[in-house]
Amino acid sequence: MASVLIFASAVIIFCIIADKLSDKLGVPCLLLFMLVGMLFGSDGLFKIPFDNFSFTENICTVCLIFIMFYGGFGVKFSAARPVFIRSGLLSSLGVVITALLICAFCRIGLKWSFAESFLLGAVVSSTDAASVFSVLKSKNLNLKYNTASLLEIESGSNNPIAYMLTAVGIMLLSGGGLTTAWLLIIKQILFGAVFGFAVAYGAVFALKRLTLESEGMEMVFLTAVSAASYALSGYWGGNGFLSVYICGIIIGNSDIKNKKPLVNYFDGITGLSQIVIFFLLGFLCSPHMLPKVFFTAVLIFLFML
Repeated sequence: MASVLIFASAVIIFCIIADKLSDKLGVPCLLLFMLVGMLFGSDGLFKIPFDNFSFTENICTVCLIFIMFYGGFGVKFSAARPVFIRSGLLSSLGVVITALLICAFCRIGLKWSFAESFLLGAVVSSTDAASVFSVLKSKNLNLKYNTASLLEIESGSNNPIAYMLTAVGIMLLSGGGLTTAWLLIIKQILFGAVFGFAVAYGAVFALKRLTLESEGMEMVFLTAVSAASYALSGYWGGNGFLSVYICGIIIGNSDIKNKKPLVNYFDGITGLSQIVIFFLLGFLCSPHMLPKVFFTAVLIFLFML
């Protein structure tokens, strides 16, 4: 147990130092977190073998729950209203078009199967919410024409769309048909939205009527609420990330007490979640395998640009 705690502490400290260096180096901090993971990994200086994809998926899912909830919590209706339609089109139709274009490139240009091409297009079709939120907050950017609000809403709401497309891609690889895929999409959107609204309004109702012992208990309560929003939606086949994002938006725009401490709390949790996600991605990486896929990856990268 002691060795695990030492390892976790060292990783967090390394990543915090990397975060401080990112501005001076002109490199995104999330990329540096991945490099720290590679440094600790099987091909790095510390030579720690790690290939537990199931563990990584579970941990990163929990982290993304808090990132999505906080992303929604920070969206203000007053700022979102002028860009709602544009950001909605970018996060839905924009993601679908991007995925299909990359799918076509991989199918025609690289001669991959349709299912493999579609899956790759789905995985890389959305901007990363953690990256966008991190850049906007760390740089304190004041962009023209409500662009900052548009980016925040788009990057937060496009992940559920990409998640659904990825689920469809996995289904196609497993031999599922298009009819099944359409049913999956409808179920994901319907239950994701229903449980997002239901849990959020239930939480707001409770916060306004319950007298909690301390401000800290409100943080604990909303931590449980965000997890419940994801889990209930996922249990019924809905899109848990869509549910969490909707839940965050409604609670963040409700008249509840102690919002400032809640913002500080979820800001810290989100920062830790970003460290964990990108460190684990780097930790899973085997740099000795990168040359085999380098040329193909660069071609896809250039096509995306």
